Amino acid sequence: MKINIYLLLQRLSLLLASVLLVLFIWGGNQPEAAGLLQAPWDKLAHLSWFAVLAGLLDFGLSLLARAPVALFCLGVAMWDEWRQLTLPGRSADFADLLFDGLGILAGLLIAQWIGKRLFSLLSS
Repeated sequence: MKINIYLLLQRLSLLLASVLLVLFIWGGNQPEAAGLLQAPWDKLAHLSWFAVLAGLLDFGLSLLARAPVALFCLGVAMWDEWRQLTLPGRSADFADLLFDGLGILAGLLIAQWIGKRLFSLLSS
């Protein structure tokens, strides 16, 4: 029974990651997105968003190798910076990409830590 709860939480995390991605794509194309957050808060938003995305995907997929999740998230980050080149009022920024990468790393580490503790709690 407890393992079923763990699997349910994994599927829920994948659903949340999917919703997060859809909102990211839709919201990033809105004109209001330009200048929404000013420095340094925009860097914190990049770090936080990618930490949550990477954490949800890592926990949901429960991969032993975290490279596929990291590469996917990095691909989303690079695509986003490229997309910003085509949007009025927005521009690509290497610092944003750096904070995206830091967020991905943080999300993977946090998901690994939480996943281990949650699994041991639910399997005992």
